[in-house]
Amino acid sequence: MGQFTTTPVDRVENISKADFVKNYYRPQKPVLITGLTKKWPAYTKWKLDYIQERAGDQIVPLYDNEPAKDKESVYAPKREMKLYDYIEILKTRPTDLRIFFYEILKKMPELLNDFDYPDIGLKFFKRLPALFFGGGRSKVFMHYDIDLPDSMHFHFDGDKVVNLFSPEQTKFLYRIPFSIHNLEDIDMDNPDFKKYPALQYAQCVRAEMQHGDALYMPSGYWHSIRYLNGGFSMTLRALPRHPVRFANMLYNVVIMRNFDNFTRKYWGQKWLDYKDGLAVKKTERNLKTKEHLT
Repeated sequence: MGQFTTTPVDRVENISKADFVKNYYRPQKPVLITGLTKKWPAYTKWKLDYIQERAGDQIVPLYDNEPAKDKESVYAPKREMKLYDYIEILKTRPTDLRIFFYEILKKMPELLNDFDYPDIGLKFFKRLPALFFGGGRSKVFMHYDIDLPDSMHFHFDGDKVVNLFSPEQTKFLYRIPFSIHNLEDIDMDNPDFKKYPALQYAQCVRAEMQHGDALYMPSGYWHSIRYLNGGFSMTLRALPRHPVRFANMLYNVVIMRNFDNFTRKYWGQKWLDYKDGLAVKKTERNLKTKEHLT
């Protein structure tokens, strides 16, 4: 076992639009902004109790840390529960149960009054603000977002750790073909360099997030997430503006995802095992090239 070569994410309390665009958006570099939400009503209101009181009767789908197998859909929840009961678990004990993509506009539109879309140089897609909930044992597996957005990720009422890897690190991350994630048995918090030697060359940027923090994640950045205790986050997304990246987004959403879902439906675990093998072979070739050059 080992640890990635890690650098802490840049942290600023506040930043101007011009400086954000120049120093982070254009060079596609992550940054954590600690003061961006402090004037929002959400900064004081958004606690687990606040959500529980207003939407507790809603039935929500829950996911855990186990990856989907065989013909199981990655989008199929492991169980359902009243939001009130789920938040009670978050408040009282560690759990790996989490909520993925709780759509504010559909589920709790009154939350729109509690925050603003920051005037920071990103053209946010305002139809899709979403919340994500997790507990003290919840993990989000390593992946990048299929629609390749520039994202601003805000965390509330808890603590979590986000590991970020630039798209240039993909060659060392054992990416699964026709997907947006890497091998699911890799523990990104405690990587096994003997089993997966290419990982030792991957460069990680780590963000430790607390209540009110805002993390800019550039388009195509890999990220894995570990909740340290019960809390929730909101993501605001800006669609990619660069023509090549926009075309890649369309390919991911329209072609790649549907092809993978279709093939998985008929081949099941054989398709998953085949892709895993391809991921190892391709990454081993990249590793040999790296070692030859050095």
